[in-house]
Amino acid sequence: MPRFAANLTMLFTEVPSLHRPELAAQAGFDGAEVLFPYDHAESDWEKALSGLPLALMNTPPGNWPAGDRGFAAVPGMEATFRDGFLRAASLASRLGADRLHVMAGVAKGPQAEQVYRENLLWAVQQAPDLALTVEPINPDDMPGYFLNDFDQAARILEDLNTRQIGLQFDLWHAARIHGNATTVWTTHRHRVSHVQIAGFPARNEPGGGGFDLPALCADLDASAADVWVAGEYRPSRATVHGLMWLQALKSRHRPIGD
Repeated sequence: MPRFAANLTMLFTEVPSLHRPELAAQAGFDGAEVLFPYDHAESDWEKALSGLPLALMNTPPGNWPAGDRGFAAVPGMEATFRDGFLRAASLASRLGADRLHVMAGVAKGPQAEQVYRENLLWAVQQAPDLALTVEPINPDDMPGYFLNDFDQAARILEDLNTRQIGLQFDLWHAARIHGNATTVWTTHRHRVSHVQIAGFPARNEPGGGGFDLPALCADLDASAADVWVAGEYRPSRATVHGLMWLQALKSRHRPIGD
């Protein structure tokens, strides 16, 4: 059975950030995601997690309200990316994070791709023991984001040819970008090292949209049991009252959604 993580940036927001890991553990999650764990001290996160594994965190995005979405593919921001990456890699190591998602940023064109490739290879060299991910993000939610297509991501990963960087399969973004998330999964699952799920089309509790979540879990059981499956969605009610999907996937005895 895959390990299930709660995205604590989006779930359990009824309580402050440092209180969310306890609720996630009580709800039956095996681990947590914290997208940007930079607003609290490392010691505070260690105490809050209290042994709950950290499945994933992101590199620093920069000034989010001003439109920054990371810097790995942004020409002229190489120093900013590299400083942020080293900070993130150090924190990920101290917190025992399984994966570090490298945010590409808002950019486009051949120069952006060249910068992206160079920065990813540099990151691998700087943190050879840290597993990295890249994630295509749909242009409606994040206009101008450089990595906005799973085929594009696969091409870049194939060219870089390093097993240290995996593909982050976010069901929501796959469906928004390509229309059929099942096709995306079937085509690219051999590159996937981290999974995020949500309901479609509303991005609420996982289920519906024609995607077979139990089949995805069975697929991971057979081929990639170390891959985390994270709930990254907007709860339609208090988080604890909408976790039937987690119970169903763990029990595997009934379908989720339609």
